Amino acid sequence: MDKKFEKPAVINDNKYRFDSFKNGEVLYGNKGRLPAMGWNSWNAFGSGNTEELTKAMAEKIVELGLDKLGYSYVILDDGCYKATRVDGHLASDGKKFPSGFMALSDYVHDKGLKFGMYNDVGSHLCSGLEVGTCGYEDVDTKDYIDWKIDFLKVDNCYNVWDNATFSNPANAKFTFAPKIKGVKIEAVDDSKTTIELSAVKDGIITGSRAFVQGEYVTGIGTFDGTGPDASPVGELSSELQLSVNAPEDGEYNLSVDCILGETEGCGSWLQVAVGKDNTKYYFDDLYNGENIKIKLNKGENVLRLMNHRRQENTLTSYARIKEGFEKTGSDRDIVFSICEWGKTGPHNWGYKVGDSWRILNDITFQVGSDGDSGHGSWEGAYTVSVTSQYNKVVIMDEFAGLDKGWNDPDMLMIGMDGLNETMCKTHMTMWCMVNSPLMLGMDLRNVSKGDWIYNIISNEDVIALNQDKLGVQAKRIYTTKAVAPDTTYIRDNDRLDVLAKPLANGSIALSFINVGMGDREDEIKVSLDLIREYIGNKMVNADIFFDASKFEIMDVWTKEKKIIEADYFTNKIYGAEKLLATDNLTIVITPVEG
Repeated sequence: MDKKFEKPAVINDNKYRFDSFKNGEVLYGNKGRLPAMGWNSWNAFGSGNTEELTKAMAEKIVELGLDKLGYSYVILDDGCYKATRVDGHLASDGKKFPSGFMALSDYVHDKGLKFGMYNDVGSHLCSGLEVGTCGYEDVDTKDYIDWKIDFLKVDNCYNVWDNATFSNPANAKFTFAPKIKGVKIEAVDDSKTTIELSAVKDGIITGSRAFVQGEYVTGIGTFDGTGPDASPVGELSSELQLSVNAPEDGEYNLSVDCILGETEGCGSWLQVAVGKDNTKYYFDDLYNGENIKIKLNKGENVLRLMNHRRQENTLTSYARIKEGFEKTGSDRDIVFSICEWGKTGPHNWGYKVGDSWRILNDITFQVGSDGDSGHGSWEGAYTVSVTSQYNKVVIMDEFAGLDKGWNDPDMLMIGMDGLNETMCKTHMTMWCMVNSPLMLGMDLRNVSKGDWIYNIISNEDVIALNQDKLGVQAKRIYTTKAVAPDTTYIRDNDRLDVLAKPLANGSIALSFINVGMGDREDEIKVSLDLIREYIGNKMVNADIFFDASKFEIMDVWTKEKKIIEADYFTNKIYGAEKLLATDNLTIVITPVEG
């Protein structure tokens, strides 16, 4: 391996540090963009996409009028590049894309659409092609500008410094601290002051990743969020913090009694800081038992032993790409889609560099090919299902917004085998209510105006929820499975959820979703007080809404409208009196004046 890739780069700027994640500072790019809409090649064709197929999809988008509904991006996913670089540059696969990327970009743009591409922050793409951006950020971003791209999706396979997909498992040595038994602190001066502290007896573990194992604290690092096991709510990274009472201001030598490793949960990279916010790191490297010189103030000090590099390295990798675009001097407006599958908790830091961030691994691994639609699932044990993605994203609303970006539960599987019409209708509803990017993933040659697939993806009232200018992700305000519906991570699908979404015109959308595979006859009472409690502070003209005596109710799927009295919310049961398996009732509620 190239010497420069032996270990992660030194981080000299605190804006890339864990301590900066909650400061709201955007490093690159402009905010205010609504979720992107378009078509992506992966679910339809996998690595088998071609120039001919891409042109056919662009033509179908226009023929079906989907461009008029907002589906504007045509995105080449993995499988489009030549297997190796040519003179250090990316090049198209000559058999699949004989005309080259510039010609295809011009073709898509001539259709009035926008052109998107794909790469990876690692050394290779997920398909195995050795053309990842790592080390080539300046070169690749210039080429992308030359090809006039409007969208870039960037994966996380073969990550050089993390045990990500297809990466060396031993890379965990970079992303976790050692198992720590204790520390010894000795004054540098002649006072011979010595302080010894036990990690287990004297330490405080922050976050939920680390834990006590015998005499050691282990797991000091960040949860791997690629799978559905860990809730996205809460502190995903852990530190070991020790209170050190120093007799005098001065320099001290710190040594750490630990076990080094290179497996998930136990690594060899140690970060040492004193103080809780935006502090100086006294050590940030692979630890080999050496003394670390630190400064302590007289009295109580908080010593932090940690490893936030899983998040910091990934943020830095994506930031290099955005920095590369800035160096070109171009003002091209490029949507930047972070696709590291939720591994490093990108909902905590993604807003700094990205427009959206994937929250889990792929929604399906059974992608299609030319003539085969691929397979999607409503339920699944891992991430490969509508509900696996929905169950996580539905409690992530506070991480999204116009001032941040969007949670991305992956591409739509509408039109794939394994999902019936009802499932697809609810799938579309879910993604629109949670402000997911809307990326069609089917072979559009199989869609005709007026068929059920077209009717779902072209429902303007549902799309309007996703593209509403207020840009607020729906909040789950009720579920049959939990008392705290907006923060409880629930993977049991035998339930009914109620989502509420404020809209720019002062209306709200309510969605009653049967998450399970069985019919339900729940009578759910959704009162005005319940709505006010959960989303009142996010609404436009909330006083007008809650003071209204009447409301217009519109069903976004049946288009049925009716007027109800305000006390209907208080005195009667309002909601889904019967919902078939995987079905939804979604309504827009608008106050009526006078």
